[in-house]
Amino acid sequence: MHKTNISRLVMDVLKPHNPPLHILSMELVQLVNSGIEGVNITLEEYDRMTQTIKIAIQGKNLDYDIISQKLEELSCSIRSVDQVICGLIVEYIETPQD
Repeated sequence: MHKTNISRLVMDVLKPHNPPLHILSMELVQLVNSGIEGVNITLEEYDRMTQTIKIAIQGKNLDYDIISQKLEELSCSIRSVDQVICGLIVEYIETPQD
């Protein structure tokens, strides 16, 4: 595994109904050499054939290649990467100008 310094990834993902969300999250947390310490999956949209989910992954030196390969193996399609944080997690703070 190469050092990435990525500490958080947030992705918009399209998946079939199987595997269920709890199985998907366990599969990701158990990925060897991925750097994952925690996974949060939120169901955004549900239709007859698919689910749109938001996956937030946190850890140390997250390996995007390993994570995306596992998602692909589980029939998931990454639609977008919505957030990447490297190093310390810095929360967005709204300013008066926002």
